[in-house]
Amino acid sequence: MQRVYCDIRKCVSCRTCEIACVVRHSQSGELVRALGEAPRVKQLVKIKASSLGAFPLRCHHCEEAACIDACKTGAMHRDPASGKVLIDRNKCVGCWMCVMVCPFGAVFADRQSGKALKCDLCEGHDSPACVAACPTKALCYAEFDEFQEKMQRPAGFASSRGHPRRAKVKARTAPAKKKGAPCVI
Repeated sequence: MQRVYCDIRKCVSCRTCEIACVVRHSQSGELVRALGEAPRVKQLVKIKASSLGAFPLRCHHCEEAACIDACKTGAMHRDPASGKVLIDRNKCVGCWMCVMVCPFGAVFADRQSGKALKCDLCEGHDSPACVAACPTKALCYAEFDEFQEKMQRPAGFASSRGHPRRAKVKARTAPAKKKGAPCVI
């Protein structure tokens, strides 16, 4: 099954994937109009930081999905044709069991609607909007083997650890007030 993978060597935390997700799931499908829609469109992917760099947090569509096992109503289910883990929002009762058991924190509680939210890989479209929108091509919609092959190739520019913008942030230090190593800002 194809999934969205992220090459964290290329992700610069620009949040373009978040915007593309909101626009794709809006009623209008247009950026400016999506911002004014009510109820407000929720993003299904969120940029998170880690010690290795930034990455877009979204559902992994796990083979053995804990969220499916935890769902008492059957709202969280696997599409037999595509293998995607999807939510039937008509069946969701907002118990948040799926939110609690997701090992990645990729299922979100929408308090406005009382329903669970997660990435649906842009169900009904050929590929996820976040992948097409990524300006650094950090996101890849592929089988795992294809992604591994891509990861063997050079990133094409500085890695996230060596990215010039991040290198400046890591290099700044504040003067130590007491004896010892300077603290990193």
